[in-house]
Amino acid sequence: MKNVKFNKKVYVLLAFAAAWSFFAFKKREVYLNFEVPKHWPKPVVHPPHNRVNIDAFSLGKKLFNDPILSKDNSISCASCHLNFSAFTHGDHAVSHGIYGLKGTRNSPALFNLAWSKNLMWDGRVETLESQPINPITNPVEMASKMEDVIEKLNHSAIYRKLFYNVYTDSQITQKMLLNALFQFDVMLVSTNSKYDSIQRNEQGVQFTNEELRGYEIYKKNCAACHPEPLFTNQGFENNGLPFDTALKDYGRAAITGKSSDSFYFKVPSLRNVAVSAPYMHDGRFSKLKDVIEHYNTGTIHSNKVSAKLNKNMQLTPQDKKDLVAFLNTLTDKAFLYDVKFRAEVQ
Repeated sequence: MKNVKFNKKVYVLLAFAAAWSFFAFKKREVYLNFEVPKHWPKPVVHPPHNRVNIDAFSLGKKLFNDPILSKDNSISCASCHLNFSAFTHGDHAVSHGIYGLKGTRNSPALFNLAWSKNLMWDGRVETLESQPINPITNPVEMASKMEDVIEKLNHSAIYRKLFYNVYTDSQITQKMLLNALFQFDVMLVSTNSKYDSIQRNEQGVQFTNEELRGYEIYKKNCAACHPEPLFTNQGFENNGLPFDTALKDYGRAAITGKSSDSFYFKVPSLRNVAVSAPYMHDGRFSKLKDVIEHYNTGTIHSNKVSAKLNKNMQLTPQDKKDLVAFLNTLTDKAFLYDVKFRAEVQ
């Protein structure tokens, strides 16, 4: 009987040890929280349970920075979307793709995409998850075919392991690729500028007199198309730019087929605008003061131009300085230099 009792005790101890070992060495899942600031509108899309698995996020970031998505392995998403310039490209008026080919539009800044309803300058893409298909397959950007990209990824032992780690399946599919990129893109949330600190009534943070005057000028002249807190109405507007006869870009009309949509382009957010030059859909303005001058005196008025721009702003030189001062308060340095968005050294 003593031996029986002893064996039972040993069995219990071994069972306990096995259970402890299982839980101790079981993979610990770590998540990034997707947070919606108070008084912000509801996102159009957000990750399940408002969180993203860190492994899925890391996989999406690796893919975002990997030129393997392009036909000749030379261009990545990050080639045109650099984190320190609010995920746009400051060196070119229009994007440059494989073989040095030039596109027809400026690379849009990437942040707060969870609130975007129609993506890209002409709104041709309706969902964030499907958006990467466009640059990947565009003949002057990455010029790939989705099936070729998937084949390359499946020939990579590294990617098969990473995808298995996230999706428990090493056979990579297009759906898995797009979902991984979504996990990264949806977390590009910018909500921590000086403006935001003031809106949160944080102690010791306030507008200067110049910034405060600029805020009033913004509310009077800019807020109709760029309302707080997103600083975009998510719509499309004809902002009275002279037609570029070289690019011949008719904007949203090419998507809808409606002549009334000619020269209508997506209204970009003014957040991080001070660091995301060049400006406009074709990158024609290199400085913020040039943009302000366009709305001050350079808008071409017609019955097709947005009714919100039916008159010039008529700003004084001091008004322009004040407006720039306010726009600078929309720069979110915490977002621009957040290490979790940086490409990892290979």
